[in-house]
Amino acid sequence: MPIFEYKCKECGTVYDVLHKSSSSKEDVICPKCSSKKNVKLVSTFSSNIKSEGFSGGCSDGSCGMPSYGGGCSNGMCGLN
Repeated sequence: MPIFEYKCKECGTVYDVLHKSSSSKEDVICPKCSSKKNVKLVSTFSSNIKSEGFSGGCSDGSCGMPSYGGGCSNGMCGLN
């Protein structure tokens, strides 16, 4: 069942809607103001992938990234 994110055009509330099927034409109603005026947002997703060959760490906050940019904020890399 797909989950879509919407933003209410009336009050600006952002909310998720779980549709019963991807082809469902259900009415989307704002949970805060009950408006049917909304816009579907483009949502991102995350994936938890573990690489068995990865031996690097984030103890210094770099995660093996070059010093000219990138890196792991406060060592919170999530790559291992």
